[in-house]
Amino acid sequence: MPPPVSAPAGDAAAEEAFVEPDPNAVTRDDLQGLVTDLENFKFQWQRERDLHTAISTRSLTIGGVVQTRIGWSEQPVNSATSNDRKVTFDTGAALLSFNGILYKDYEEGRNLTYSLRFGASPQQTSNNSFLNLLDAQLSYSVLPTLAPEDWVLQITLGQQLLPFGLEVPASEELKPVITNAQFTTRLGLNRRELGLIVRGDILPQVDYGYNYRAPVLAYAVGLVNGSGPNTPDDNSEKDIIGRLAFTVPSDYNSILRQITLGGSVYIGWQNTFLKDEKKTLSGKGAKRRYGGDIYYNHYPFGVTYEFIYGQDDVTLGTTLEDPQKTRLSSLSHVATFFYNWGEQFLRGYRNQGRYDDWWPKTYQPFIRVDLFDPSTEVLENRVDVYTLGFNLFFAETTKFQLNFNRRDDRTNAKGAHHELLAQLQGGF
Repeated sequence: MPPPVSAPAGDAAAEEAFVEPDPNAVTRDDLQGLVTDLENFKFQWQRERDLHTAISTRSLTIGGVVQTRIGWSEQPVNSATSNDRKVTFDTGAALLSFNGILYKDYEEGRNLTYSLRFGASPQQTSNNSFLNLLDAQLSYSVLPTLAPEDWVLQITLGQQLLPFGLEVPASEELKPVITNAQFTTRLGLNRRELGLIVRGDILPQVDYGYNYRAPVLAYAVGLVNGSGPNTPDDNSEKDIIGRLAFTVPSDYNSILRQITLGGSVYIGWQNTFLKDEKKTLSGKGAKRRYGGDIYYNHYPFGVTYEFIYGQDDVTLGTTLEDPQKTRLSSLSHVATFFYNWGEQFLRGYRNQGRYDDWWPKTYQPFIRVDLFDPSTEVLENRVDVYTLGFNLFFAETTKFQLNFNRRDDRTNAKGAHHELLAQLQGGF
């Protein structure tokens, strides 16, 4: 039998050198393709950002509020530009805000923030519907703000609302009525002021389960020009503003939760003018505002009350030799009673995940009594406004308001009359 034939030595070496390619191995072509895809993504992302993204130097949050309304008055309005007007559409307000952080302290939360706000209320003046500067301020947190238990101490410099009472510093989202309380405009407290105000609180009561924080004491004190927004001071005096509020210590489930007693004071000076045709400047006089308030909001009930007492020096004369300087006193009472049903203000419902633009709804009927006497020395000049209203919160930043007012102005020979206002307010 012939011997078996063996394979050549060269073929055996070739078989041993052959290795099956690893399908998971990265080749040079694969790596080059990945680099190309990353470059394309980088270019596309940069292009989209340049074309479709607003860019700011520091962090920025843009917000705003739009109020559209229709109003009916029982007594027709007659003026130089109106003839027996009873029904009108108007814009309650259009607001645009810019807020952000100029310096962020990651270790202790001592941040430096800014706020800019512009607004227009065309119904207030017939010839001005332009955006006006409302807020322009810088705020610095002196104390750490990383934990809810931390005390708050914040210094704000610039143009801002006054920390006086409940109605004056409240934002549009929190005001139950369409029109503000009478004293806010009649006593000039709703005007922005330029100055320095320190705000803070101590001994906060915290409940993490309900995301609840209520300081036992909250305070504010500051110096302002007292001449209104967007204007320098009109005299050498600086006005003093102060507020102190005490909240009854309690946990979230207590019936005493959010019972707050507050007091506010404004001590200022204003220029006085004669009653002549030229409105001649006659000097300076006192401008005093004293207020007390009670706030109780325990879902579903709520009650607020404010008492305001004002003093203003005026000159009733027509000559500088006999200015007849007089001090007038004003008095105001404002009480609001409201009831809520619905889930919008319950944190557990708001946090539910939904695929659509769902948001829990809340219904809020309320009654308000607003009494204002511009001069207690004069009889029969008080103005009483009684409001029966209803608010529907049907989206995260949108609500519908309906107010029926009975206005009794004792200086009006036609007597009391009624008003009906409907307003849709949306925020973004």
